[in-house]
Amino acid sequence: MKYAYRNGTILDGTRYMVPLTGKAVLTDGEIIEDIVEDSKVPEGYETIDLQGAYLLPGLINLHVHLATSGKPPKQNQKPVDYTKLYNLLTSGKVIQAVVKKMLEGYAKTELLSGVTTMRTVGGILDFDAQIRDAINEGKKIGPRMIVANTGISVPGGHFAGSIATIASTPEEAAEHVRQIAATKPDLIKLMITGGVMDSSDEGEPGVLRMPPEIVKAACDEAHRLGYKVAAHVEGSEGLKVALENGVDTIEHGAHTSEEIIRLFKERSAAEICTFSPIIPYAFMELSESHALPAAKKNGQIVMEGIVECVRTCLANDIPVGLGNDVGCPFIVHYNFWRELCYFQKYIGVSAQEALHTATLKNAQIAGIDNITGSIEKGKSADMIVVPKNPLDDLSVLRNVSMVIFRGKPIRSLKIRKNPSIDEVLDKYM
Repeated sequence: MKYAYRNGTILDGTRYMVPLTGKAVLTDGEIIEDIVEDSKVPEGYETIDLQGAYLLPGLINLHVHLATSGKPPKQNQKPVDYTKLYNLLTSGKVIQAVVKKMLEGYAKTELLSGVTTMRTVGGILDFDAQIRDAINEGKKIGPRMIVANTGISVPGGHFAGSIATIASTPEEAAEHVRQIAATKPDLIKLMITGGVMDSSDEGEPGVLRMPPEIVKAACDEAHRLGYKVAAHVEGSEGLKVALENGVDTIEHGAHTSEEIIRLFKERSAAEICTFSPIIPYAFMELSESHALPAAKKNGQIVMEGIVECVRTCLANDIPVGLGNDVGCPFIVHYNFWRELCYFQKYIGVSAQEALHTATLKNAQIAGIDNITGSIEKGKSADMIVVPKNPLDDLSVLRNVSMVIFRGKPIRSLKIRKNPSIDEVLDKYM
């Protein structure tokens, strides 16, 4: 189909975007064919009247765990044994089929909320790749997916034995990379440090778990096979080890130093900012988060590290992207818009910079900016429509009125939401 999106205001996603009026975006099949004067739409296009709404690139979420729902813990609930849960969810073909169907639903929710591209960084078996392929073949509804499938951890490491395999030696780490490569991922994910969720001691989140030699072996093998490497890092020692040994993107972040900034630049590495999973720990009362007492202090420590890391990276022209670590407690699959608001609030960037980061900048970091991320001639028609100007208030992104993915407009955006989660999160916007 050929469509002409007219009578709206265009925000193209570029760094210095300004509202563009009087123009129509023409799409032919999956591609943006041209941007023309609103009064000069050629014949042969089905007109979609935006009625003054705003047309912008679809959002790109660079840090997703498709296998989890974001359901918060209940009061006095025992910590989840993720290895036991993982073993249950993969225990048979029938259960696996049910789990995969659930994940397909989460992917659809991401798309209908305005995320037209997502990067998954740790999941169950090769389900993410299977869902990616089904979406690409038009068999399932969901966003463009860049997947890591299963991550790699170490004994006692972050999510070891669940969404990450366990490598005890450099040789095992390289072999695990090869095994994951056989499942057709798009990148490799390492769990280099611990995190808030698996730290029981107050004041010790982000402890280095993966030895440098294992990081290096995994990165070397990944790069040899043509994959970039993303790494969970929430401590400064782990940040240094990650960059020294070949990691391409730092997921979360930690306090930096002059040496770390030098390593970022030498590696041409990027920082992926993730405030959403830290907010419940760092700011919520324990009566709201139902987290362990040590988690609040640890959340505050990690929050301070991410803020400092992101600000320092931006000041030194190091690429910074956005992801919301969806699947962590309180982080559901329709709330990526909140990450843009947190980025503006805690880093102090403009709404323009936040929107650019969540679209074209994220596409550049993911290596797909020649395909998507901005409204430009020749790119994929991945766009969303919102009723008001997000440059005035980013929270308008919570109410997307239309999603256009690969040229196909989707007007029915029915999403099952969790009002109790939204109510508590709204207090911390």
